[in-house]
Amino acid sequence: MKPKKTLSNWLTTRYQLIIRNEENFAEKTSAGFTYSKIILFSVIFFAVMFVVSLFLVKTILAKWFDPKHEQMVLNQRLYELKLKVDSLALEDERKDKFITNFQRVLSGDTSSMEHPVHEKEKGQQAASKPGNLNITPADSAFRKDFERSDLSMITQGSVKYREIEETFFFSPLTGFISDHYDVKKGHFGVDVVAKTNEPVKCIADGTVVFSSWTQDSGYVIMVQHRGNLISSYKHNAELLKKVGTFVNAGEIISIVGNSGELTNGPHLHLELWYNGNSLNPEEFVTF
Repeated sequence: MKPKKTLSNWLTTRYQLIIRNEENFAEKTSAGFTYSKIILFSVIFFAVMFVVSLFLVKTILAKWFDPKHEQMVLNQRLYELKLKVDSLALEDERKDKFITNFQRVLSGDTSSMEHPVHEKEKGQQAASKPGNLNITPADSAFRKDFERSDLSMITQGSVKYREIEETFFFSPLTGFISDHYDVKKGHFGVDVVAKTNEPVKCIADGTVVFSSWTQDSGYVIMVQHRGNLISSYKHNAELLKKVGTFVNAGEIISIVGNSGELTNGPHLHLELWYNGNSLNPEEFVTF
């Protein structure tokens, strides 16, 4: 009588798989196995395949199998575009304010430009109001005489210069000054005569905020430097930088020319403006 086979015997019974040549029945290879090993390897194989498939569905194949993936991608793109739009709107508003102020500088109108006021200056302005001080006619006359004097210009200038004295200024070009800075006759810069087609260099690091043609000054390029300092280069023959471009100190930005109505020969007219007030370029730049 044959013994009854149990599940344990069925799983542990060893078998041998032999592969033979069909023509001469020569044995090629053989492998031993049991049903328990086949079941174990099958379970491991399907588990690994399941994990790999799940990983692919959540990552590489998500756009085909995950219905929420496309909506998540669109939401992410929409959020990024919203941030870019907000940033561009803010930058556009700042540039509009810059260009408006620079056009006023070009036209000589600086009365309506807004300037930052520090807390200490606010206190001084509040103290100087008529409601706080009783100013007599004699004091007013003395103040007017003082403001017209050279001493007033030196005192006010020394305060402004201290804020930008740390900046090192490059010479825009090599030449000689034909017309000096003179506020009394409305000449708010210096005229530097140089060779024809001489390159004009930026005096300090900054961003180009104006680069266009004007009827009086011809081709004009203006650069915004740190500390609310603006350098203006007029009567150029050609402009080499566009608005929004960052330029380094000593970098070529234009070519000397004779453009515009208010010119009498090839030269560079250089102006420096600080908080809406003109400065003498000869006090900062060596030509």
